Formats: sequence, structure tokens, C-alpha cells
Amino acid sequence: MNAYGKYIFRKALWYLLTLIIAVSLNFFLPRMIEGNPVSMIVSEMTQGMTDSDTIKRVYETFMVEFGVDQPLYIQFFIYIKNLFTGNLGTSFGLYPKQVTDILASAVPWTIGLQLPAILTGWLLGNILGAVAAYKKGVFDKVIFPVALFVNSIPFFTLAIIMLYVFALTLGWFPLHGGYDYQMVPQLSLDFIGSVIRHHTLPFLSIVLVTIGGQAIGMREMSIYELNSDYVLYSKLLGIRDSKIARYVFRNAMLPQITGLALSIGTMVGGSLICEIVFSYPGIGTWLFTAIRQLDYPLISGCTLLIAVSVLLANFTIDIIYGFIDPRIKSAQMEDH
Repeated sequence: MNAYGKYIFRKALWYLLTLIIAVSLNFFLPRMIEGNPVSMIVSEMTQGMTDSDTIKRVYETFMVEFGVDQPLYIQFFIYIKNLFTGNLGTSFGLYPKQVTDILASAVPWTIGLQLPAILTGWLLGNILGAVAAYKKGVFDKVIFPVALFVNSIPFFTLAIIMLYVFALTLGWFPLHGGYDYQMVPQLSLDFIGSVIRHHTLPFLSIVLVTIGGQAIGMREMSIYELNSDYVLYSKLLGIRDSKIARYVFRNAMLPQITGLALSIGTMVGGSLICEIVFSYPGIGTWLFTAIRQLDYPLISGCTLLIAVSVLLANFTIDIIYGFIDPRIKSAQMEDH
């Protein structure tokens, strides 16, 4: 096995260990929340009933149905066994819906909102940050303070402001949801138009904050690289500025690429608050609903999806770094 193969193998082992810990926490932490979800479900289902024996039978039936009558360690082994078959359980709050069905319907909405927003914000932010660092002058004096101001605004604050101004006051955009509630999802111009109108405000709120953060990061890294010894040495050798700039921004981009990979990895649950503010039908909204209803299987399903996506993103970026970063290549050769 070569140095790069050993590097990937070691990384894979660490990520596998992290996944095992994440799956364990994913099961036990929701069950540490105080309250009995079965009691909540039964109380809703038996409203108006006066026969205590009937209510008790309904309660016991649901305890067995959801497997919460078993000791916690047995529940955990059943959970692990079901994971290998792709079964994430039945939702408590949306009984008898399967958790996998709920997540399958929510993931496209989250990806459709966040992937374009993250990529757009990342690209524009890095371009603005690089221009501010390289051109200096008015670009730096304008872009940097604006980026700093926007980046200091939390997602949910900007989302609420935009919702109040553009949806509630001006009425330019809808207040909530992924499309008009009276419409049936279908491939038609009216439905697509409705989805775009509902998509615009949450999209812009994520893009604006992302641009600010990326612009600041790229500006700082570019200034650091521009003041490095190798830049001064290259200039003394008479190398063209355009060629030096390519190396400077390539090096400055490495942390930004990491940031992009992590943003894409965490996008499944990244802008949870943004989705909640706009009642957007993504993973964030379902996770919030699950926590309120003590819906253990749905909480575990959402958090497992987030954990796996983050680990995959990190592992992918480690593999890519092994190719593109000379410092990691050098470390691999030393280990070899």
C-alpha cells in the first residue's frame, strides 16, 4: 500500500469510529428528553373517552407497537438491526408514517433551497474577498465593512426582517410554505412559479449571510498569502504578477474549499432556523416538529442524516486534499 493509500485507510478508520459514536448518541440523546411521547399520542387519540380500561389498552398497544416497553439496551439493538435494513422506524407524531418516507419527501426541499444558496454565496463571496484583497482602495473600504456587517447578522434575524418587509409589509412574496397550499404538486408552470416565489426569500437570506462570511475569510487569507515570503521572493525573481496571483489565490482557496465542503455536508440541517421561520418543508422544519412532539424515531432519523452527511463531506474533503495540497503530500511521503 502506498503512502496515499495508508493516509486514506487511517482516515477511514477514524471516520468509522466517529460514525459508531454518532449513531449511539443519535439513539440515546433523544430518549434523555423528559416526557413520554406515547402518553401524548394516546391522550390525543382518546379525547372524549371515559372508559379507563379502554384508554389503558390503547396505551399498552402503542407501547408495544413502538417498542418502548422494552429495556433501553434492547431497544438500541433493535434500532441497530433496523438500520442495516434501512428501517428508521415509524414516526410517533405522524403515525403510521415511516420516518424514511418523511425524510425522502423533505430532503429534496432542503437540497433545492440550500445547495444553490450555498454555491451562489460561496462563489460571490470569494470573488468579492479576492478583489478586496488584491485591488485594495475603494473595494476594500466598501466590501469589507459591508461583508462584516452582513456576516454579523444571524440567519434567523435576517430571515425575520426579510419576511416582515418583503412578505408581510410589501406583499411581494408569500409568507410561508414551499408552495401555495391549495395547489397539488405537479409539473406545471403555475406550480413551478409558486415554488420559485416561496423559494426566493429563504434563498436570499442564506445567500446574503454566506456572501459576508466567505468574503471576509477570502480577504483575510488572500492578504496573508500576499504578504508571504514566497510572494516577495517570486517578485524579486521577476515572475509575472498574474502568475503570482494564481498561486496566491490557489493557496488562499484551500480553507475556503474546506468551508464549502462542510457547508454542503451540513446543509441537510444547516439552516434549520431559516426553514422554521419560513415554514419551509425541509429537514429543519421536520426536526423542529419532531423535538416538540418527542418523536424519537423522527429526531433520530433527522440527526442521523445530518451526522452522516457531515462525515461524508469531511471524508471527501480529506481525500481531495490528499491530491491538491502539497503539504499533505509531503506529510504522506514522510510517514512512508
